[in-house]
Amino acid sequence: MREFKVVVLGSGGVGKSALTVQFVSSTFIEKYDPTIEDFYRKEIEVDGQPSVLEILDTAGTEQFSSMRDLYIKNGQGFVVVYSITSQQTFHDIRNMKEQIVRVKGSENVPILLVGNKCDLSHQRQVRSEEGLALAESWSCPFTECSAKNNQNVNVTFAEIVREMNYVQNKSRQSKSCCSLM
Repeated sequence: MREFKVVVLGSGGVGKSALTVQFVSSTFIEKYDPTIEDFYRKEIEVDGQPSVLEILDTAGTEQFSSMRDLYIKNGQGFVVVYSITSQQTFHDIRNMKEQIVRVKGSENVPILLVGNKCDLSHQRQVRSEEGLALAESWSCPFTECSAKNNQNVNVTFAEIVREMNYVQNKSRQSKSCCSLM
């Protein structure tokens, strides 16, 4: 069984913990309690392949941003989350993509862009088209979800597994070359 290290990144209050806990234990956390760092493990089957996800739910608050480089260094795939109800959180994640690329030393990193809180569409500040356009510029998949309503939560984690498999296979293929003499 393959193991994947997934890091959930995003600004404070976007629902990273709610998304992760909903995926791992099918419960919604109602109150906001800022995370420093939480670690979860869950078995998942994606496209007929069993896998174990080691999920690191990170701090979104700026006071812990210095720890982000270490999380990124150890992660294999990244779920970058913003809230559709906050334009500022959408703006903040642009720096996270740059940080991931810098720390990993490669543009070829498995990333999934996620707009959370789509159950609050009446408070929407970030249009779906904006999220899609950003994901296209990052060359990564995009989804909107609701941790509260459990909408697209499992899809989110299945998609990051697919992305990690895709990037891994792509790098294997580019490394395997032969010389004719």
